[in-house]
Amino acid sequence: MAVSVRDVAAAAGVSVGTVSNVLNRPDKVAEDTVERVRDAIERLGFVRNDAARQLRAGRSRSIGLIVLDAGNPFFGDVARGAEARADEDRLSVLLGNSDEDAARESSYLDLFREQRVNGVLITPASDDVTGLRRLADAGTPVVLVDHEIPGSGFCSVSVDDVEGGYLATQHLLDIGRRRIAFLAGPSSIAQVANRLEGARRAVDEVPGAALEVIEADALSVLNGREAGDAVLGRAAADRPDAVFAANDLLAVGLLQALTMRGSLRVPEDIALIGYDDIDFASATVVPLTSIRQPARLIGHTAVDLLLRSIDDPDGDYERNVRFRPELVVRASTSG
Repeated sequence: MAVSVRDVAAAAGVSVGTVSNVLNRPDKVAEDTVERVRDAIERLGFVRNDAARQLRAGRSRSIGLIVLDAGNPFFGDVARGAEARADEDRLSVLLGNSDEDAARESSYLDLFREQRVNGVLITPASDDVTGLRRLADAGTPVVLVDHEIPGSGFCSVSVDDVEGGYLATQHLLDIGRRRIAFLAGPSSIAQVANRLEGARRAVDEVPGAALEVIEADALSVLNGREAGDAVLGRAAADRPDAVFAANDLLAVGLLQALTMRGSLRVPEDIALIGYDDIDFASATVVPLTSIRQPARLIGHTAVDLLLRSIDDPDGDYERNVRFRPELVVRASTSG
């Protein structure tokens, strides 16, 4: 049976209130009493229940983080950045994976509300902010991560994905490619739609260039392989000479299919560029050109913005932080 505060009080010969003061405000207790209580705590093996104490106070010492795909290394790095900043304020980060599913996202929002988290960071599965608005109206601040919803009123930390899509496609055009395919994930994901918009802008600036959209059910390595198999099955004249993948996982899967299952060379036959610049991008069989997002900085900044909004809701600070993407050129486009 767990040792209680009452057990400690009895062993030390003091009141429950004195034990509470030793745990929370030791400066208000005589030094010899503090030593007696701490000795009882050590002898009995008492462990304080911070979770219960914090819930009684109205808030836990935690932040909720909901991402689209916890298996994507990009979101893993976002979480690491968030944890590093939260740790500075002795806060923990509770991670939820929506798996791009609005219903699952809603379940996590309900869970975090029940846990009375200090705030929620979220990469939303859609632009429907009904659930987020309900959470914010109940007193739990929300910061959007890797996405901005104009007019929503929510703080956000994001990257300019339209510019990222433009940079990626412009690079392919600059190396002489004209039959470009965009390997997309679900169109409901705003980041995918924005990257496609940037790609279209770049293609529209170059006479004779064309952009094809290849659909994928998810932003995964497996879906990238399936797309690669489909490209290999085409006649040579019908194949793109370059592919811009909506993220690095799709690009890695496509690269695997092209180089391991077929005879096409990257970049000689098909140039390939991804998005996110995950750590593995530089270690693929043909090192992958990618658009870099500062993932850890995104997570760090999101927590910082959340804490600012808690401490000073009406303060003068930037509420929608947007970083610029960076082109990182490797062998998959520079053979």
